[in-house]
Amino acid sequence: MNAGGADLSGRQPHAVRSALSVLEEIARAGPGVTAQQISAALGIPRATTYRIVNLLVQDEYLVRLPDLSGFALGHRVAMLASNAAPNRERETGEILAGMRARIRAGVHLASFREGRMQLVDVDPDFPLTPASLADPSRIATEPGAAALGLLPAADISEAYVVCDGQLGYGSLAAAVRDDAGVLVAGVALAVPAPRLEDAAGLYTLVREDVDRLRAVLTRP
Repeated sequence: MNAGGADLSGRQPHAVRSALSVLEEIARAGPGVTAQQISAALGIPRATTYRIVNLLVQDEYLVRLPDLSGFALGHRVAMLASNAAPNRERETGEILAGMRARIRAGVHLASFREGRMQLVDVDPDFPLTPASLADPSRIATEPGAAALGLLPAADISEAYVVCDGQLGYGSLAAAVRDDAGVLVAGVALAVPAPRLEDAAGLYTLVREDVDRLRAVLTRP
């Protein structure tokens, strides 16, 4: 991290621990958490929290959501996690990175193991917001608001589900199932609503990637 501020210098262990605590809290709380919420959760003074958050944004460990409602982990955190990850996670990250480079859409991966949805890889260039129709808090309370929320109830024969949204956006979620047909993950594409008019064509663009993810995520 940049040590531009004397009170947040990397030479001060307490400041480094505070910055790491902020990153851990954002990872725990999920995209959209605010500095005020971080301050309350960690018991760190609000002014100190704002300084830490601003520094982490400056150094790209965090990003501000487009609607300025809160923060999400940045690409440098994803890079560190990828470099330290086991092969399965690295392979998954490489597949998602390829999808993001090729498809002009937000690409997000969720796990459905143990009967609950957990976002495991959020597109750093398209952070989740209510407008993206993949906002995690909204899915939890209103599953029909996003395609990811519809996957658990989808028929086993359905390769993907679509959700028309609001504010000009919608989402398509492709199911990743094991050999027994159990839903283990879902890949969500958050796109402008007009692109969903050809949902089958959109799914065709990612079908091979979904098959590759299935091979990686269901591997013993």
